[in-house]
Amino acid sequence: MTSGPTPPPATLRARLLRRIAPDRFLRARRLVQYAFVALNLWLGLQFFLWVRFYERGGQGLSVPRPAGAEGWLPIAGLMNSKLFLATGSVPTIHPAAMFLFMAFCAMSLIAKKSFCSWLCPVGTLSEHLAQMGRALFGRTFRLPRRVDVPLRGIKYLLLGFFLVIIGGMSATMLDEFMQTPYGLLADVKMLNFFRHLGETAAILLTALGIASLLVQNFWCRYLCPYGALLGLVSVFSPTRVHRDSNACIDCGKCAAACPASLPVEKLRSVISAECTGCLECVAACPARDALWAGPVGVRSKPRLPAWALAAGIAALFLGIIGYAKITGHWISDISAQVYADVVPHADQASHPMPGDPALGR
Repeated sequence: MTSGPTPPPATLRARLLRRIAPDRFLRARRLVQYAFVALNLWLGLQFFLWVRFYERGGQGLSVPRPAGAEGWLPIAGLMNSKLFLATGSVPTIHPAAMFLFMAFCAMSLIAKKSFCSWLCPVGTLSEHLAQMGRALFGRTFRLPRRVDVPLRGIKYLLLGFFLVIIGGMSATMLDEFMQTPYGLLADVKMLNFFRHLGETAAILLTALGIASLLVQNFWCRYLCPYGALLGLVSVFSPTRVHRDSNACIDCGKCAAACPASLPVEKLRSVISAECTGCLECVAACPARDALWAGPVGVRSKPRLPAWALAAGIAALFLGIIGYAKITGHWISDISAQVYADVVPHADQASHPMPGDPALGR
């Protein structure tokens, strides 16, 4: 009489099937995401009221201009970063855009592309659209590799376009660009894009929303040049998700949970520029000590818990902003009279083209 396979000892079974509670990972990240969304909504409201004050000729509620709104100006942040590196001086126009841009790059260098999965409001919206898609259709869809890989290249092409254009501008041209009405009003024009949404823009945004219902993080995965840059920076991050092949039970749950569709179950360490440090794979892993986030070379404790990653991101973000404020480099050096003259005419400010005398020679 044959007997079935001997079940593993209770301690071994507990080790293999132990569920790392995903709630503690999800709770930490959701808390940071929602706090940053709330911050952006507050900044957006304050900035809108500030713009309306000048549009009404100085009538109505007067509020300070929130420099934090410049976080929505990554191109200005990139331009000012180059200007700072070229001259050694902090730009006087949109300096907060530069400090926020540097803060997000620093986060990627230290803790993978964490800005995208922990802070970016567009990333948060994309995640919730994917959840709605799963509720509506029972699932989201992953494009075939032959389609997915070329589409992922689009964001790098867009990034390359901006890098070539900005890389070809001298420090003088960058400075003079910021002094033009278009440069001064880059933040106002961003607001007006959404306030005065045209038919074409509305169709494109609707299409992106539908695509995000069907394919998780469609914009982030295929089209966002900012995410492409942060991803390239994150390749050099010492913080990675590691896998212990001896503890791994090859269930594939980590790869299924990965928003970037990375083959986590086949890797020793996740180095990919697509990894956002969201820790969803770690949360989904049912095997004790099979997956963890931590510095390169760390094979045992201490490892990086979700709360430590959240605290590190917050400390870096607040620290860089605090430095900019303390040193007096947070607010644009533009007088109220200049704003009164140009803000009401923001929609008429056109982008200076190469060869424009306003940009020098």
